[in-house]
Amino acid sequence: MPDPTSNATRWAGVPLVDRRAERRALLVDAAFRLFGDGGEAALSVRSVSRESGMNTRYFYESFRGTDDLLGAVYDRVSAELAEVVDEAMTEAGPSLRARTRAGMAAVLHFSSADPRRGRILFTDARANPVLTSRRTATQDLLREAVLTEGWRLHPDSDAVAALVGAAMYTGAMAELAQQWLAGHLGDDLDAVVDHALGLVLR
Repeated sequence: MPDPTSNATRWAGVPLVDRRAERRALLVDAAFRLFGDGGEAALSVRSVSRESGMNTRYFYESFRGTDDLLGAVYDRVSAELAEVVDEAMTEAGPSLRARTRAGMAAVLHFSSADPRRGRILFTDARANPVLTSRRTATQDLLREAVLTEGWRLHPDSDAVAALVGAAMYTGAMAELAQQWLAGHLGDDLDAVVDHALGLVLR
């Protein structure tokens, strides 16, 4: 935990914009740790300020309240996931099977490698209204990405069939991640991905 007594000098000489950006990042880091480990009950203005080692006035410099902060945490973790998935699919090459498998594996591995990520992206996103709203928006983006990928590989596909397929894939991936994180699918990620891939591309 950062030392609160160092705040008077830690940003000396740092431009205001950079100071605010750093303080915001520290608050997001603190909220990620607190919410990821203890859920919604662990998150408050006071606990986040204490965890980040900053005065509460710095909290309100960047966020209106804990809902606003939690949304920022989700956005950061979601962006990290998107980057990981994009990198995995790019490295997999042009094959639809290889790219789909790489994307699935990346989602499951990223969300379970650090359980706090899975809690924010999937587990608590079903119950917390802030995360539910963010998750819906993320799923909309994923659906659009699936459609873009499908039309890139199969430009003559039926439009309605493509929309149905993208919707089903998006919903199925969210549920697959939920079940994987809950430990209901065993601990062999490759086997889970292989079974899922077989169903998706059947």
